[in-house]
Amino acid sequence: MNEYVRPDIAKMQGYVPGEQPQHAKFIKLNTNENPFPPSPKVIEAIRRVPGERLARYPDPLADAFRQVASDRLGVPADWILCGNGSDDILTICTRTFVGAGECVRFPYPSYILYRTLAEIQGARWEEVPFEEGWRLPRSFGEPSSDLKLVYLPNPNSPSGTWVERDQILELAERLPCPLIVDEAYADFAGDTCVSLVKQCEKILVVRTLSKSYALAGLRFGYVVAQPQMIAELAKVKDSYNCDLLSIVGATAALSDSRWFEENLLRVTANRRTLERELDELGMQVVPSRANFVWCTHPEHEAKALYEGLKERGILVRYMDFPGWGDGLRISVGTESQQEVLLGMMAELLSGR
Repeated sequence: MNEYVRPDIAKMQGYVPGEQPQHAKFIKLNTNENPFPPSPKVIEAIRRVPGERLARYPDPLADAFRQVASDRLGVPADWILCGNGSDDILTICTRTFVGAGECVRFPYPSYILYRTLAEIQGARWEEVPFEEGWRLPRSFGEPSSDLKLVYLPNPNSPSGTWVERDQILELAERLPCPLIVDEAYADFAGDTCVSLVKQCEKILVVRTLSKSYALAGLRFGYVVAQPQMIAELAKVKDSYNCDLLSIVGATAALSDSRWFEENLLRVTANRRTLERELDELGMQVVPSRANFVWCTHPEHEAKALYEGLKERGILVRYMDFPGWGDGLRISVGTESQQEVLLGMMAELLSGR
């Protein structure tokens, strides 16, 4: 059947998400989900939706959410566009700015979906390796004639490292194209680049409710950009890309500031514990500003540790980056989940 498929689609591998077992019982620390349940106000708001409303299309622009986000972020509502998770927003941006044969750029290692989006678009892609210490090289901001879009995850995955705002602004000013700052994990960093959007038309900040709002199953994300950019992105999105229940739930989540602040404190406290205790076990841990940590061991193979943990009912993410190396990305869990993880890791490292 490949004769009917575009050649560039037929030869691409496609994005492979982390394992999502639906039946087996695992401690799941592999896909950076929030380990705690979402705000109770989300469930209450969804339950209050009258059944007859499901027979009608949702608001195509999710204006209720945009107004709450406007108040929270300090930008006008028409500077915000909503999507079916931040991956939908990344897709919209790629389709808007990049044509077939043109070029996108992203750091390496980073979110592997960026390459997939370029391939789907029939575009070329450039991976610019991080320097030692996960620093962006100066070449990351070098202009080129066919460069149409640059992705910058901040914090980065898998490292959890952060690029400061002044460096991002300087980077955007050098680039000849839009710069997507992907802030999927920024709430855990305690910082954001949203204010840079007002200073530079080329900066677009993409955010999600999957991580810091514990709503990965709801699928809701958004982008903050200047209104002339939002108007062009809106032409490309699906007519009703956010369903009624996700709009209602996301609006309720963003409105519950108390839950949000308490959850962030708990997750970041658990992250510090995880980093410290992995370090005490002899793991080499990159200091993280996300809700996960990246770690290796000088003597034990990462893949063997991943397999050993999986055999013991614990899922973490094993990732291998050709030319860079491999390691384990471990999501922050609950206190009890991390206690089990660390106990099993100690067994594996001691050869028991």
